[in-house]
Amino acid sequence: MQITGMLHGAPLLKHVDFPSTEVLGPGATNDEIQDLLRRYGQVFIKPVFRGGVGKKGKAGLVGRASDLETALAEKERLYFVEHRHGNAVAKAHSVTFEAGVPAEHEVYFSITDDSRFRAPTMTLTHRGGVDIEELDADEIATIPFDALTGLKAFVVANALTDIHAPRELISPLVQHLPKLWELVHNYGMTTLELNPIRMRPGKGARLTPVACDFKGGFDRDDPRVARLGLPDHVFAADVSAFEQEVNQLRTYQGQSDVFVINDRGTILAPTFGGGANSLVTEVLGDTAIISSDFGGNPPYDKMKAVASICYRHFLAQTNVLFIIGGKSNNTDILETFRGMGDALREHFSAHGPTPLYVVVGRGGPNLVRGMGNLAETLDSLGLPYRFFGFDSAISEVVNYAKGIDAWMRAGGRDDIARALGVKQSA
Repeated sequence: MQITGMLHGAPLLKHVDFPSTEVLGPGATNDEIQDLLRRYGQVFIKPVFRGGVGKKGKAGLVGRASDLETALAEKERLYFVEHRHGNAVAKAHSVTFEAGVPAEHEVYFSITDDSRFRAPTMTLTHRGGVDIEELDADEIATIPFDALTGLKAFVVANALTDIHAPRELISPLVQHLPKLWELVHNYGMTTLELNPIRMRPGKGARLTPVACDFKGGFDRDDPRVARLGLPDHVFAADVSAFEQEVNQLRTYQGQSDVFVINDRGTILAPTFGGGANSLVTEVLGDTAIISSDFGGNPPYDKMKAVASICYRHFLAQTNVLFIIGGKSNNTDILETFRGMGDALREHFSAHGPTPLYVVVGRGGPNLVRGMGNLAETLDSLGLPYRFFGFDSAISEVVNYAKGIDAWMRAGGRDDIARALGVKQSA
């Protein structure tokens, strides 16, 4: 998830007229907070993190107040709080004040692409407000639907009937939930999750669904995201300087997805393709410096820029430059290899040579020409290398790279350093 919470979620839901709780941002005055308390009787104080951060409630990072003094004390406690979830650590930079919504029923709802069905899929339960993994299977409806026809009211109605939802929930949810597909489809979203949707009673005991928490993922390369007018800082996360530099190169052609796994690793693995990235990341483990996907047929200039950033940050500590990917359908291997080779030549020219072993595993258009071009560059730089074509199993190539890294640690790096005339290896 890239956006969590109602500070940005509530304005997004207004695009499709889906009811949401009233929210005050970090700049709210005491009078505004007091007025919110007067009208609703209770407010929730939640920290705001860069990027999508979950599990805040279980970590005790959601405050509750029914008076101004308590609300301000919770603001002080949570404004710069640090949240640890697994290996992830995030630091808050503000808080929101969200109006309490009295309700007897809470609902969980999400739309995302499900690889099991190869279709957008709705997940719905009338037992929201908890982790959905804690519920029994018969309490959850998971329904794929056709993206061309969208999420129809009868799909929602049938799902609620199948999980034996209370009758009074069905009509208001059937009326409002299909709107959320419009938000996902028309604005470049990949995932939308509302948990909880609280069913607020109104006149005549009729219930109204009110979103009280929001999580959303977006395809930043989809032009439709621009329709929302979201500023870039909304998508900013607590990332390293390296990740920030690469992310600034995002274009619609060519991916630049990267994450630092171990800033002290020794294998720099620019990877092409999500499947290859999963395998490479798992097998290399802590020896991998980055997890990346640079596929999508990046043009020469972009590939050269991405490679230059990688080299500038990590080449000095790298034993193995491991260029790896599956057999592509449309990525021009010559263009990508030419960009990476030219960036390496310029790096050596600017910073001097560094002992390095290059391992390549790739397939796709212009493979032979691309490997020939890269081989000429490596020969001119005096670097050893080993190339594998499309007929080599990726798992074997990854294990070969790990073996070269072990050899480099055992003295191979010093041997290459002497051959390059480098007096002292990094």
